[in-house]
Amino acid sequence: MLNALIKILIVDDHPTMIEGYKSILNSKYSYEKLLITIAYNCEKANEYITKTNQAFDIVFLDLALPPYESAKLFSGEDLAVLIRKLWRDTKIMMITSHTEAFILYNLIKKINPEALLVKSDFQSNELIEAFESVVSGQTYYTLTAKQSLKEVGMNNFGLDSYDRRIISLLAKGIKTKSLPEHIGITISAIDKRKAQIKLFFNIQKGSDEDIIREARKRGLV
Repeated sequence: MLNALIKILIVDDHPTMIEGYKSILNSKYSYEKLLITIAYNCEKANEYITKTNQAFDIVFLDLALPPYESAKLFSGEDLAVLIRKLWRDTKIMMITSHTEAFILYNLIKKINPEALLVKSDFQSNELIEAFESVVSGQTYYTLTAKQSLKEVGMNNFGLDSYDRRIISLLAKGIKTKSLPEHIGITISAIDKRKAQIKLFFNIQKGSDEDIIREARKRGLV
């Protein structure tokens, strides 16, 4: 792919981060090789994703982004789901400040990004390494992401993607009554899953705080 023009979308709400990524990429590749489009929030990214005539080759997605609530896009994760739906061949590079094993594992299982980069793990040379791996058809996870996949996958195989999403959202302070807006299943289905999560965690009786507390003990959030 490096012999042809590569169309890239970078979505991050921090302009300095976007300029940093652009600078790193352009330090290795000429401007003629890369066509970079930028978006600072979910709304603008949604516009590019849904209205462009031709798919991007690679999308850099920050996990935490200003939401576009009317479209039910609350994060880079939601944008990644949309991209997977519309553009089968687009490669996704997720970038996050989160180091919590459960959040990273959930991203890997739900999105299966071609790259998952934890900001505290990598510097400019590793961004280039990840980019080249993705371009060549390989996946690239930074060290923390690899450890999360191993640890959570081995110790918590009884939780599926919906369970992991529920726990992750509860830990972010989302109330149960608001979970259907983020997950897309009914409140009754969520209540049943929360009961299963409590059973898995061996919580006899307890609240959302007890689920979060137990998840933190296990290093999941």
